[in-house]
Amino acid sequence: MNTPTTAPRRSPQQRVSSTTVRSHIAGEPDHEDGTAVPLVDPATGAVWGEAVVSPAAVHRAVAAAEQARATSGWAQLQGWQRAEVLRRLGALIARDAADLAEYETLANGKPLRSTTAEMTVLQRWYDFFAAAAETHTGSYRSLSPTRDGVVVEEPVGVVAAITPFNGALSLGSWKIAPALAVGNSVVVKPPVHAAASTARLAELALEAGLPPGVLNVVVGGAEEGAALAADERVDLVSFTGSTAVARRLGAVVAGRLGRFVCEAGGKSAHIVMDDADLGSAVIAVAQGLFSATGQTCVAGSRILVHEAIAAEFTARLKAHAAHIVVGDPYEGGTHLGPVASSAQLERIEGFVDDALARGAQPLFGGTRVEPGAELAGGNWFPPTVLEATTEDMAVCSEEVFGPVGVLHVFGSAEEALEIANSVEYGLAAGVWSASADTAHRMSRGLAAGTVWVNTYRAIDWRMPFGGYKQSGLGRENGLEAMREFTQVKSVVQDYGPHPDPFAIA
Repeated sequence: MNTPTTAPRRSPQQRVSSTTVRSHIAGEPDHEDGTAVPLVDPATGAVWGEAVVSPAAVHRAVAAAEQARATSGWAQLQGWQRAEVLRRLGALIARDAADLAEYETLANGKPLRSTTAEMTVLQRWYDFFAAAAETHTGSYRSLSPTRDGVVVEEPVGVVAAITPFNGALSLGSWKIAPALAVGNSVVVKPPVHAAASTARLAELALEAGLPPGVLNVVVGGAEEGAALAADERVDLVSFTGSTAVARRLGAVVAGRLGRFVCEAGGKSAHIVMDDADLGSAVIAVAQGLFSATGQTCVAGSRILVHEAIAAEFTARLKAHAAHIVVGDPYEGGTHLGPVASSAQLERIEGFVDDALARGAQPLFGGTRVEPGAELAGGNWFPPTVLEATTEDMAVCSEEVFGPVGVLHVFGSAEEALEIANSVEYGLAAGVWSASADTAHRMSRGLAAGTVWVNTYRAIDWRMPFGGYKQSGLGRENGLEAMREFTQVKSVVQDYGPHPDPFAIA
């Protein structure tokens, strides 16, 4: 692990345009009374601003969305008209990518170069769903010589989008763009400490021409999320976060027969076969595990390596990890920033300490680091890989959400699949093999919603994304996402005579 030498650090207050984050309702910042929650820079522990939280904002935001649904005309626009607004919104996000990226880095600790790239590429999501809105039509079916049928896909109405701290705006847009494309009104609830970028999005949406009330933002935590899930006026709840929270919210939504879509936890596996290109596999395994300090749902935290290449792979991975730079996320040479919060840091340490106590062998990492005096108050944990000696360690089966992986050695493809499929999650997986036949068999055998072959974390706006088993319900991205935010209506029209079936001849 390397740490960079940094110049005097600019404060967050010098970097962002606003240090007070508020809900945005019906086109205006919400200035009602609330509780001010301090916002903390995860790299230093210093307070850089505040977010104002008001549980009553949920009621006001849903009311605004419901009013916009009824009176704004957004749902009644033709698809190409909504597409124009979405394209403008995507362009505005790209224009303000630098400002938005600053907020995202302050929220989750990702290196600024990573969040800047995320904000820039978001335009493609909005452009994709704009194009989808233009071509989103119903279907005609000839049922008989005198009877026609039309299948119409209509917006569900009011959508609540509950987004995660590790990508409040990027992952939030996976919900917002398709929901708006088909004509819904949306209430977004980002986490308190990661709400700044989404609050800014609400302003950009108005600039793009979205009618007030069609997109509302509520700053809040668990209480506000639960209130959205329970609100009878919300037609669909789309959630990204842990499986435990997904279960709780899903039960609330199901109790009122609402619709629920979720992308929940993951414990993704890399399977490195004995014929794999080790150079490429090592780089991608490190990138898939340590990017965003491991705070991603698809972090490849289970590294399954064939016994014939285990020693060489391990040596290469250890050498590669030694060159990973941990430090200030604002420095251009940084690869790994801080963990998002002190609570998350303690959770990560708990998993590692438990594994070591149960006999796991650290290949590298495993204890806290401090990159420098200026960053001493931050939440720092190094790239870590443990060699599992038993499967009863929590780190082998539970989502850590940190830069911690576990190495397993297998002897056959069947054993690898058994290990990979043994957990309750099924979000993603990676297969590394030079054989197309092996890659095909392994990808078909994996119980995961996404399988990457000889690559990893190749997220694409055109491809559906979601989980098997306890990793979620429904799909985001791709045209499949459009269907999640619509409801289907069948219209049957008869043109023939209508004889009285009860007539007496």
